Amino acid sequence: MATPLFISRTDLVKKTIVNGNVDTDKFIQFIEIAQVIHIQNYLGTKLYDKISDEIEAGTISGDYLELLKDYIQPMLVHYAMSEYVQVAAYEVKNNGLLKHRSENADTPTTDEVDSLSVKYLRWAKFYTERFMRHMAFNAPSKFPEYNQNINDDMHPDRNNNFTGWNL
Repeated sequence: MATPLFISRTDLVKKTIVNGNVDTDKFIQFIEIAQVIHIQNYLGTKLYDKISDEIEAGTISGDYLELLKDYIQPMLVHYAMSEYVQVAAYEVKNNGLLKHRSENADTPTTDEVDSLSVKYLRWAKFYTERFMRHMAFNAPSKFPEYNQNINDDMHPDRNNNFTGWNL
């Protein structure tokens, strides 16, 4: 069973620099990657599964719909873009790994791409902080699944201070 995506193509196009003409197949997997890696990390298994199940059933409403629209979706849009911009210029075809070049535009440098990715990550972290504050105040009464993780479930990460890898 595939997990339903918490945002749509339209959400990403409307709230980021992704052009409406970009083929959905170029970025849809990065929405899923960001959702599974980042969003599930902050929601924990039980709340993540609850929201997934309600989206899939078409029954999400009330506090859960508000949580999705006001907190989770803004996080996911920016986490997805942080992941996508790193590889947007590349494609694997039969003749190997290719980097796209435009005749009437400049290809950004690696530093510029990294800077853009970091910018999206900062925005995602801002929305993550809002989510965490909301959950700290509302989780026990409105979202009991947030604190019900056991055994090998992912427990919600309550630390929003990750700044990248240091080697």
